[in-house]
Amino acid sequence: MRYLSIATGGTGGVYYPYGGGIAKILNEHLAGVRASAEVTAASVDNLKLIRDGRADLAFTLADTLADAVGGRGAFNGRPVPAASLAVLYANYTHLVTLSSSGIRSVADLRGKVVSSGSPGSGTEVIAVRMLRAAGLDPDRDLTRQGLGVSESAGALEDGKIAAFFWSGGLPTAAVQDLAHSSGVTLVPTGDLLPQLQRDYGDLYFRLDVPASAYRGVDAAVPVAGVANVLVVSSSLPELLAYDITRLLFEKQAELAAIHPEARHLTPARAAAANPAPFHPGAIRFYREKGVWKE
Repeated sequence: MRYLSIATGGTGGVYYPYGGGIAKILNEHLAGVRASAEVTAASVDNLKLIRDGRADLAFTLADTLADAVGGRGAFNGRPVPAASLAVLYANYTHLVTLSSSGIRSVADLRGKVVSSGSPGSGTEVIAVRMLRAAGLDPDRDLTRQGLGVSESAGALEDGKIAAFFWSGGLPTAAVQDLAHSSGVTLVPTGDLLPQLQRDYGDLYFRLDVPASAYRGVDAAVPVAGVANVLVVSSSLPELLAYDITRLLFEKQAELAAIHPEARHLTPARAAAANPAPFHPGAIRFYREKGVWKE
């Protein structure tokens, strides 16, 4: 029996249910494999788990992945031997506050208590970069708390923080639940894209949170987007990597029934360039589908 650990994220986000769906299809359709989705702090921690041989598959944001394979930032001097299986979907950078807060831009966070995401998460990475892009010192110009999305939503509702960052797919359950119980506002972050792209290249791009994505969101909100990538250790056997990639598409309907972000999965999009090299097993699958670009 081959045991596979899938490093996901917190229970209130998208990675965990999506990872649980992948574990389910692998267990049901891949003989000799027993997969399980693990709750983690998300991207940074997930890639460290891959590096240390404590996870076999991992969800990660592309900006964190770029640091990991390059041995930069949280991975300084210790690059991660990660290989991509698929670009899954895009994350929307949420900056969530109460409608009554008066916060209408990232710069308005000056002097406030703000959750910048769990330590070891991709949310924390992008939150710090956004604060700097807005001209704020993340350590001096506001009080930062390191809360996951579920804890952030509770703290905002209780008045313990003024706003929180969250990088996630649509809908994110914790934000959805909060929007039903409190009047929430999503603060636009798309205006920071020119600075982010100058500093980090095309890892960041514009997305619009559509009207009605959450209760109280009455018009599209421009935000910074970043791709999510499913990666594995580069040492994973080629046939196993091929079979995992194949099942993502053969059982896509089952995945989409577990979380709607899986509807966005297509071979062409999944094979798009990202900061890590693709695993040979994944390349084999995309070649068969005629979407691999040499």
